[in-house]
Amino acid sequence: MSSAPSSPAAADSPAAEPTSATAPSPETITSVTAAPVNTSSSGLLEVDPAILANTATSDYESAGYVTTTASLSSSINEYIFENGRRYHAYFGADKNFLPTDEKEQDRMDLHHEILLQVMDERLFIAPVQEPNRILDIGTGTGIWAIDVADQFPGAEVIGTDLSPIQPAWVPPNCRFEVDDADLEWTFKKESFDFIHSRNLIPGIGDWQKLVRQMYDACTPGGFVEIGELGATLHSDDGTMSKTNGLKIHMDLCREAMIKIGRPFPESEQWIRDLLINAGFVDVRTESFKEPIGPWPKERRKKQIGAMVLLQSEAGLEAYGMAPLTRILDMPQEEAHKVFVEAHKAVKNKNYHTYNFFHVGYGRKPRSGE
Repeated sequence: MSSAPSSPAAADSPAAEPTSATAPSPETITSVTAAPVNTSSSGLLEVDPAILANTATSDYESAGYVTTTASLSSSINEYIFENGRRYHAYFGADKNFLPTDEKEQDRMDLHHEILLQVMDERLFIAPVQEPNRILDIGTGTGIWAIDVADQFPGAEVIGTDLSPIQPAWVPPNCRFEVDDADLEWTFKKESFDFIHSRNLIPGIGDWQKLVRQMYDACTPGGFVEIGELGATLHSDDGTMSKTNGLKIHMDLCREAMIKIGRPFPESEQWIRDLLINAGFVDVRTESFKEPIGPWPKERRKKQIGAMVLLQSEAGLEAYGMAPLTRILDMPQEEAHKVFVEAHKAVKNKNYHTYNFFHVGYGRKPRSGE
């Protein structure tokens, strides 16, 4: 289901029964000593002087940036068609609140590239070396699984997802399966050296159960890594007001997901607690800033912000339409106004905002540890 983005805007996500949803808030296990949190990526983001040169204008075009992109077509096929978008249906309409149409697939692929840049061109942060079998939960378009299969040509890579939207042409060591990660897993215990998930919040109802199943399927000495976007907008220079359209959009999305027991993480500590309570050791977490718009001074961050801006219109609707209309009972027309105002805020160069992408990994202890 997806690779997910900034406002938020993206997702690799399988899903869950909303009735079994439980907010993940496990107790900390004091018998396991986790590694210190890495905060090296959370320094202040400096604004490009060109952005500040003329604050009388709000559009990025006045600072030399083009912010338009062509719309993409979608197809309903045999899926649910709702509010102009195509949604997963096979495991239930509320299994995943993100669409699966071609427009969303293109957005997810772009967000995959965004996250590669956010993570310094790394597919993962876990110290994985020469794995034999890799599992990607909620593989979405399969782009992460395909890239990691190329990186480890000697490993078997399996990607699972609710919907069969992955390409047919893939590396010979990569394959995909349709599956619901919230159901009981049929994989053999201790059969994967590395298990990966990214941006699954809109589709998972019981995170503690999911991470326990990850633990069971992981080989001793193997790694599990979880990455999730937050849904809280931040600014380091006070340019975000309470009436910021993007902040309002993200607050509504967060409210909706809390209402059904699938809250977005507020910090990397949420991932840390999940991994420790499942029994993993050597747990490490890191939070990466994802700037929204090309306002940062630093070249890489500016490039990331530009890509986020390009996928923002599609991402705002993808993350917001179903939660706002289905969960919060908002009329489609009113939801559309929320998306329009949020997109205006994204395109406003005088708003210097960002979101966090939280990542954490843990190692399954070997016998005797």
